[in-house]
Amino acid sequence: MKRTEAKNIGEIINDLLKKENLDVALDEHRASALWPQIVGDGINRYTIRRYVKDGVMTVYMSSAALANELMLNRATLIQRINEALGREIIHEIIFK
Repeated sequence: MKRTEAKNIGEIINDLLKKENLDVALDEHRASALWPQIVGDGINRYTIRRYVKDGVMTVYMSSAALANELMLNRATLIQRINEALGREIIHEIIFK
C-alpha cells in the first residue's frame, strides 16, 4: 500500500464530496438555508417554503405583491446568495 501525505478530516470529506459530485447538492441545500439571512426576517415571514434543484431556487410566498417585488430584484438576490456561498450555484429564482 502506497503511503501518502496525511490529510485532515475536512480535506478528506471535501475530496469525497467532489469525487461523488455531492458538493453541488450540498451547496444547493446551503443556498436554501441562507434565504432567511439574505432577505431578512421581514420578508422571510412571508416565505412558505423553498427548495433548490439544478441551480433553480423556487420560493413559495404567501404575499403575491411581495413575490412580484422580489421578482423585480431577483438578479440582486441571486448575486447575494452566490456571494454567500462563495461560488455560482443559483442561476434562477422562481417565485410562486
